[in-house]
Amino acid sequence: MTLKDNTVYNKPDNEVMVRTNGDEIHVICKTEEQMDKVVKKLTTDNCKLAGYEEWDKDIDKKWILTFLIGPEDCIIEPELN
Repeated sequence: MTLKDNTVYNKPDNEVMVRTNGDEIHVICKTEEQMDKVVKKLTTDNCKLAGYEEWDKDIDKKWILTFLIGPEDCIIEPELN
């Protein structure tokens, strides 16, 4: 599936909300289990989790994941100190 730039992929039956922004993919998850599945499915050699935020507390808690995408021939590796 090819994602379009600056597009929100959200339908009533979706379990997570997905939005693209240039070379970034933003995903909003409702549970930690969803978050784990999304990270496993989206993490590839050229797509890596770049950050996350926790929003709200208690039953309204959500996680916003940000993934960075490189060109197909690009391999993104963590920078170690």
